[in-house]
Amino acid sequence: MSITSNEELLGMQQISNAVAETLKQMRARATPGMTAKELDDFGGAILNSLGAKSAPKLTYDFPGWTCISINNEIAHGIPTDDKVLKEGDLINIDVSAELNGFWADNGGSFILGEDLNDLQPLVDASKQILRKAINQIKGGVKIADIGKLIETEARKSGYKVIKNLAGHGVGRSLHEEPHDILNCYDRFNNTRFRKNSVVAIETFIATASTYADQEEDGWTLVGNKGGYVAQHEHTIIVTDGKPVILTSVNNIWE
Repeated sequence: MSITSNEELLGMQQISNAVAETLKQMRARATPGMTAKELDDFGGAILNSLGAKSAPKLTYDFPGWTCISINNEIAHGIPTDDKVLKEGDLINIDVSAELNGFWADNGGSFILGEDLNDLQPLVDASKQILRKAINQIKGGVKIADIGKLIETEARKSGYKVIKNLAGHGVGRSLHEEPHDILNCYDRFNNTRFRKNSVVAIETFIATASTYADQEEDGWTLVGNKGGYVAQHEHTIIVTDGKPVILTSVNNIWE
């Protein structure tokens, strides 16, 4: 969507704050021994208290309030009772929701407790690359150039990117145009970011894989060559200068 009124800006600020606050509190709540379902129910209760509706449930009938992916899972992980969080796990939480007709999306990966598998550098790279990418986005910038930046920065850090997952437009629904804000360069994509548009920018930085494959459960995505993936995501408003980061209170860059 494009922001055309103060009412729309307020609506996007409210839902963005809701998903960002939920993500922040879920990350703080996660502890070894907790199940993914317990963490998800905690997040669902926060969304409900804020009047927001889970976007995965609303849009896709997803079996969870949020997506919780652990270790080798890239995205769309189902928060079940048999997933028990452990010290050193790489955990990704993705929270998206709807409130009063407005939608927002955010996510982040983190290490639970001690970094037993030496994955903090991967998480840090994902954060830093997202920050660099967002800081380069303004009206008129080619979407493909942001993909090239993400891919180049990942390679400089010794990592790869997942090429078939992408950021996207958001606002009046969960996924809107543009649907193809990739983590890699697409020379055929001449689309440019538009001033006042709302987009969700996300990184998928990988140790080994370059494509995401769907598991038999019909939801969970894993890497085609194994390894680990860190994801970070903000919903932003594109401007003529520095973007407005609507989900900034999630503190994923802390």
